[in-house]
Amino acid sequence: MSHQHISEQYNFETRAIHAGNTADPLTGAVVPPIYQVSTYKQDGVGGLRGGYEYSRSANPTRTALEENLAALEGGRRGLAFASGLAAEDCLLRTLLSPGDHVVIPNDAYGGTFRLFAKVVSRWGVDWSVADTSDAAAVRDAITPRTKAIWVETPSNPLLGITDIAGLAGVARAAGVKLVVDNTFASPYLQQPLALGADVVVHSTTKYMGGHSDVVGGALVTSDSELADELAYHQNAMGAIAGPFDAWLVLRGIKTLAVRMDRHSENATRIAEMLTRHPRVSKVLYPGLPDHPGHEVAAKQMKAFGGMISFQITDGEEAAVAVCDRTKLFTLGESLGGVESLIEHPGRMTHASVAGSALEVPSDLVRLSVGIESGDDLMADLQQALG
Repeated sequence: MSHQHISEQYNFETRAIHAGNTADPLTGAVVPPIYQVSTYKQDGVGGLRGGYEYSRSANPTRTALEENLAALEGGRRGLAFASGLAAEDCLLRTLLSPGDHVVIPNDAYGGTFRLFAKVVSRWGVDWSVADTSDAAAVRDAITPRTKAIWVETPSNPLLGITDIAGLAGVARAAGVKLVVDNTFASPYLQQPLALGADVVVHSTTKYMGGHSDVVGGALVTSDSELADELAYHQNAMGAIAGPFDAWLVLRGIKTLAVRMDRHSENATRIAEMLTRHPRVSKVLYPGLPDHPGHEVAAKQMKAFGGMISFQITDGEEAAVAVCDRTKLFTLGESLGGVESLIEHPGRMTHASVAGSALEVPSDLVRLSVGIESGDDLMADLQQALG
């Protein structure tokens, strides 16, 4: 069954398990094999079997993942990469030329900011920062040279929310592409293409893989011409997902729906607990009614996800100490795995934005809430907070 057929007829949970997962024609294996191969026998010069000639250009295991990704995001084509940043790099070099301009969010993953500020800028591409939750601010930041608006929602690490449909209207009016990093939400909770985005970006390392055992990235689009250009650059640049990595992400996706339900349930309970703790000055979680983006998040998301950030009343050193005292929350970068993680963004994942318009509060702690017992996780945070 093709992923288009799956996407037309079945719900998300079914697509997650079946899209791209055709039974192996040789053995009937219900899981796609890991085609750990570099090249393929041709039936005469140019006589390719299934279009496969060299695994940088295409590999059956990666094809299965790419079909699955397209089905889950409701796109025409998905492309799998060696990392989220590799996917972003391919997208930027496909969309942009020297002299072009991009509007980026004032709250974004540090690696994304580093890519714009230290790499793409040397290529002659300009960027400016805007609060993407404010459509007017984004509109004001657009110039005649702007080619794309870049959005994270929920954002990393301040959990800001952008109205995707509203900003899609701004992008269309300006004749620019809207790119949405959907890593924090996953396609189970949010469907940016259906809301008008042109391209969806993922670090599949996170919720898609879900088990902290793989690094990967993805792009999905419904624009056929752009999809062909991205595929050309994916092959030409070569930062593709290897077959074993593709297999691990595909395996993780099978349980994405049930994991995201548990991540969201646990995070909601923890966020509510943190709002009542005297050592916490502010909780950033879109599921809380007083979050400034709560109404928009409730409109465009199925649930509110597993990411929480909060600020400590006693400042930076106290925030670092909380990170050091947890027992179940592992001190570490990344997010989206079944296990819970804690980090200090200012000194860890977002150190690269220090001194910029994207600098994060020094008293901020970020949680990636896992799928353990919610009671155990809350008890761990309470003892760490003191």
